[in-house]
Amino acid sequence: MKTFFAAAFAALMTVGAASTQTKSKSLVLYFSLVGEQYAVGNIKEGNTAIIAKMIAEQTGADIFELETAAAYPINDHKALLDTAKAELNRKARPALKADVPNFDSYDTIYIGYPIWWGDLPMCIYTFMESHQWNGKTVIPFCTHEGSSLAGTESSIRSTCKGATLLKGLAVRGSTAQNNRTAARKSVQDWLKQIGK
Repeated sequence: MKTFFAAAFAALMTVGAASTQTKSKSLVLYFSLVGEQYAVGNIKEGNTAIIAKMIAEQTGADIFELETAAAYPINDHKALLDTAKAELNRKARPALKADVPNFDSYDTIYIGYPIWWGDLPMCIYTFMESHQWNGKTVIPFCTHEGSSLAGTESSIRSTCKGATLLKGLAVRGSTAQNNRTAARKSVQDWLKQIGK
């Protein structure tokens, strides 16, 4: 009998040790646009996409680009601004092309976006509101041209209920496009600061 209990206890300890060694899964989720963009002209790779790829490269996280079902007017910046403003005013929740496969398997989610009219693009709200966040760690990052994170950390905190929110990163889009070395250093310094 004593041997049975000893074996059962050893088995439980082995399972416990294995579960504590399970590596947490991280995802870099981002929304970014190409085309005519403020301060950088007509671009072939989005500002936020550049930063997202740097984060994924540094952390070994999976990466997923969030895309809307309806395309934005990327070749006319004024039309893009007008569309974004109209979405903000009516608190639109644009439909997404696809969702993250196996979202529940991720423990840490980096959420990347450009700042539009001092807020998150509305499609980020679409995504956040369609998922459960309890127990997850959420880490925001954005590209901008002077507004920094613009209070979006607070919006993410109130939308991703139950998540732990870590300090976000803000990088100018013009830096992401035109000075990759400086952008990469900002990413590295930030990841070190938040312990990732």
